[in-house]
Amino acid sequence: MFEKVLITEKYDVVYSGLKATLEEIKITSASIEHASHCDQAFMKLKKGVLDNSTYDLLICDLVFLKDHRSLEITSGRDLIKKVREEFPILKIIVFCDEYKSFIIQDLYKNLKINAYVWKKKNGQKELKKAICHVYHKENFYLSPELNGVIHPKNEIKISEYDIILIEFLSKGFSQEDISTKLKKKGISPSSTSAIEKKLKFLKEHFNANNTTHLVALAKDLGVA
Repeated sequence: MFEKVLITEKYDVVYSGLKATLEEIKITSASIEHASHCDQAFMKLKKGVLDNSTYDLLICDLVFLKDHRSLEITSGRDLIKKVREEFPILKIIVFCDEYKSFIIQDLYKNLKINAYVWKKKNGQKELKKAICHVYHKENFYLSPELNGVIHPKNEIKISEYDIILIEFLSKGFSQEDISTKLKKKGISPSSTSAIEKKLKFLKEHFNANNTTHLVALAKDLGVA
């Protein structure tokens, strides 16, 4: 079974329940650590490498509360993205009460998580199944109630580039501003004409009347 597990969960009481759940499947208390926010989780993962004591499973929520701290990584998705870049073989299970299809598709296809467990009543029992599945098998595990969301006929085809554009729009940046920011980040295409063309496509894809409507629809789907 997994020898070192990091649970990234904002509420101590939820973490305590998850820890007890893991202990039921013979993951020792000493093998389980907690991070209450994403910056702390990422630092623990990096320290594990430096200490030659790497984690082999990350269990992560997606939504974290804002507080007085100035945090660099503010969402579970952003944490998972950074983890996938630096720790590509680390097993990742998302344990979250969000069940919008785009969010799950994005995590499954673009960020290559290993399991998605719906945080609902009896969700911790489902988590035990997911942990055992991820430990023994390579294929993706999804809570049975959500199986339909990754079916090809339900796929919402949005790329990482599209997400970046919508995130910039949601922050109020103009197309010219977005172009400048993309160039600074080395992301292409970055011309205003390419951005305008892509936004036209996205508005048609989401049946949005304008960019404000597009951002609103994207937020409903969990894109922005």
